[in-house]
Amino acid sequence: MSKLLENGVHHFDPSAENRDSWNHFVATSETAGFYHQFEWQEINQTEFGHRTWYLASLNDGAIDGVFPLVLIESRIFGRILCSMPFVNYGGPSAVNSAANDALVARACEIAREQKADFLEIRGLGVCDQSLPRSEHKVSMTIALANDPDEIWNSYKSKHRTNIRRVYKDGVTVQSGGMELLDTFYAIMSRSWRALGTPIYRKQYFQSIIESLGDQIRIYVASQNGQPVATAFNGQFGGTVEGMWAGMDPDFRKVQVNYVLYWEMIKDACEAGFRDYHLGRSTADSGGEVFKQKWGAEARQLYWQYYLPNGGDLPGLNPDNPKYALAIKVWRKLPLWVTQQAGPLLARSIP
Repeated sequence: MSKLLENGVHHFDPSAENRDSWNHFVATSETAGFYHQFEWQEINQTEFGHRTWYLASLNDGAIDGVFPLVLIESRIFGRILCSMPFVNYGGPSAVNSAANDALVARACEIAREQKADFLEIRGLGVCDQSLPRSEHKVSMTIALANDPDEIWNSYKSKHRTNIRRVYKDGVTVQSGGMELLDTFYAIMSRSWRALGTPIYRKQYFQSIIESLGDQIRIYVASQNGQPVATAFNGQFGGTVEGMWAGMDPDFRKVQVNYVLYWEMIKDACEAGFRDYHLGRSTADSGGEVFKQKWGAEARQLYWQYYLPNGGDLPGLNPDNPKYALAIKVWRKLPLWVTQQAGPLLARSIP
């Protein structure tokens, strides 16, 4: 860092020195991960125009905790301070309880200062026992092996048969980076419209690839040369992060995900990764059941809240009945409309 800072919590500006110090801590921390990297600060500011506070706790000149925060200001959904929006989880990462508590206390102060309706902390653990929490989300994680055959042989016979059947239907998978972005976005646009979910603009995904480089891998599954399903993964430390995935709804009966997921798992094993996070799922949902077929086990995610003005926990999720009509209407809109209007809405939905 360019100047000596006192012990305590500081807001790190995006200087190269601060970024390097932050990312060094993240890379060596047992509780930090892919979404804690400093690059997300610029991505959220540049692509969405959101204000950020990247809080670092210092002790004797060294970082002993980090906490990335993003403020989302929306006329529809209110003012939300979140860690981390748009991705699977975030929250504070600290080497001890003192640093953790200081980071959480400062985050609550910022929520009050910014007149946020609430602070939402999405973490792999409980960061403050006093804060109310929701436990409706889980992270489905596969413990990988160096030899993919070990994983293959652990599957039930019916599951292996389903994978072989989809291969016989002419499904192949390719992986890459920026060269597959257009195909990825075309499939995701159709997939998310079918779900009633607004999509981000393509530039958002491009910025992630440009910022994180070799940490990003796009997969595209095709049937007889026609791209029909895709996934966007992050790679950090010994873990693969499943970030986004989608399928062309016209090809749902092909069940192409059986081959897509197997190819991604096999690649992760052969590349030497230890774990594969298949992304977050709603507890006891169909998504969780499908991921269990791959040997994934549920790890609880804790979404904790600080409500400066009190009140009930927010219900900003697609399962909330009050959004049912909007979702139904969105599914019927022309694709070009959802691609144009989607990013305006998606930037406000953490």
